[in-house]
Amino acid sequence: MRLFTTTASRSVEAEAAPEYLSYGTERKAAQALLQIVNPSAVARLQAAVQEFRPDVVHVHAFAMHLSPSIFAQLRSVPTVVSVHDYKPVCPTGAKLLPDGSICTDPAGLVCLRQRCTSLPHWLRDRPRYLLLRVGLRSVDRVLTYGVRVQRELAGEGIESELLRLPVRLPGSGFKRAPADHPLFVFCGRLSPEKGVPLLLRAFARLLERAPTARLHLVGAGAQRRALEQLAADLAVQHAVSFRGWVTPEQLDHELAGAWALVAPSLHAEPFGLVAVEALVRGVPVVASATGGFAESVQDGLTGLLFPNANETALVQQLEAIARRRAFPAQRIPDGELRRVREAHALDRHLHRLRETYAEAVAASRARHA
Repeated sequence: MRLFTTTASRSVEAEAAPEYLSYGTERKAAQALLQIVNPSAVARLQAAVQEFRPDVVHVHAFAMHLSPSIFAQLRSVPTVVSVHDYKPVCPTGAKLLPDGSICTDPAGLVCLRQRCTSLPHWLRDRPRYLLLRVGLRSVDRVLTYGVRVQRELAGEGIESELLRLPVRLPGSGFKRAPADHPLFVFCGRLSPEKGVPLLLRAFARLLERAPTARLHLVGAGAQRRALEQLAADLAVQHAVSFRGWVTPEQLDHELAGAWALVAPSLHAEPFGLVAVEALVRGVPVVASATGGFAESVQDGLTGLLFPNANETALVQQLEAIARRRAFPAQRIPDGELRRVREAHALDRHLHRLRETYAEAVAASRARHA
């Protein structure tokens, strides 16, 4: 196996250094062109394919830095692409309108009319999305991790298949020990589509009915300072703790004491991995109903769902947990815990992935026979 990436996405904390490295940058001005065609990625990938001669190539997260131009170098190689979000069909990657509502239109002039993108951005995206659609239609397999993303891709004529993601199980030292008071945990980016302002407003209303409740916000992002100010404005800063990014072990500690994980995303989450991470630890989940969370959270059985962006409905679900009307033991049933763990087991995922690689190789050989 060989790893190919760009200097922009390379992490100093990566467990393995890439064998092939092309140029990439976080500078917005350069990205405006490099996200259409990255000449360095094209040249280096061509050299890598000729040198290593892979049996199959698995492409992840190519849109931001590698660019869709790389697919021209993979025409003779069996290729599998994983699509993790809406970026191939939405310039913002979130299918979320500026007013916080979910976008239901295909990308095009509507992106400009709704002011999701500026005119220069929209014009830049015309050739980019043409290359992207052509590239995804040319590969042997496209994998997605949620039904919603699969449906959006199909609307652009891109066929894909579902593959459930594996989830890290808790360490041997993990033990559920719910807090003595109602404790809710959010884990994710502090960015607009994640709905944290909605959660803070709902939590402020909950405190009027359950004054001992507490909220831990795990994660970092551009909204951190604004969210801290909102907590102060709502006079809930005494009950809200901003934890920042945490290690996997620290996340286990946060979830061990939680009465529920809260995932209040405004947009339709492509999959919502954090919900499954909570469920495999026995933690109930309160989540928005449109999107990937509804695929993993069974309403009333492993968690509680509420309509996206509906503050009053979120308050009601939080109160049901806080007053022990739902999940009085602060845990999901053992049978559901086993089911979720089996569905997202690593060996099951790897088995299906190997099958997909074999199918891609067979399809490529038949196409070039």
